Amino acid sequence: MAAQTFLLAPPAALFAAPSSSARPFHSLRLVAGHGSAAAARALVVADATKKAVAVLKGTSEVEGVVTLTQEDDGPTTVNVRITGLTPGLHGFHLVSVDLLRSFKYTTPWFVKMTTALFILQHEFGDTTNGCISTGPHFNPNNLTHGAPEDEVRHAGDLGNVVANAEGVAEATIVDSQIPLSGPNSVVGRAFVVHELEDDLGKGVPSSTCIPCFLLFS
Repeated sequence: MAAQTFLLAPPAALFAAPSSSARPFHSLRLVAGHGSAAAARALVVADATKKAVAVLKGTSEVEGVVTLTQEDDGPTTVNVRITGLTPGLHGFHLVSVDLLRSFKYTTPWFVKMTTALFILQHEFGDTTNGCISTGPHFNPNNLTHGAPEDEVRHAGDLGNVVANAEGVAEATIVDSQIPLSGPNSVVGRAFVVHELEDDLGKGVPSSTCIPCFLLFS
């Protein structure tokens, strides 16, 4: 299944046409404004109550909406609804997008780590190859991978979402490590949903990501 891109956008955002269907990974670009005169602009996060919304639309059967809200400096609440998944557990992570677009994937570990490819490459903001080139889990404190409830974990370790028999995953996550402002703001990061269950740091890494949704600032 080809990867898709979620864009975190202000309510007035419009989405431009997708890239060529001939490419194996597909992404959308954020355009904000009104009508045909829409122009790109920075995402503005208001003081006090902060809110951001990521919407997945594309050629894939997987679609979804992820809403993030934060009151002052309190924890961030993440409301997730994704459809078109296979029933069962799917790894769900926040990953880094640091705009290091000049990074070249020539190191031996990149070539060998095919199973974990979509995890280990999530740090870099090059989306030329979709989720492949976005980088590892958001990890500003340089800790090891774990479960959301673990004291030692990546900030972006959000565990798993569970899709029911109809392929719908709904979840509410409250987390203090993913603020919408400040030096560790998630604005400018990305979420990914993986094809299979996340091991929560206990063994086999998550599989290929299905959609990734980028949070542009």
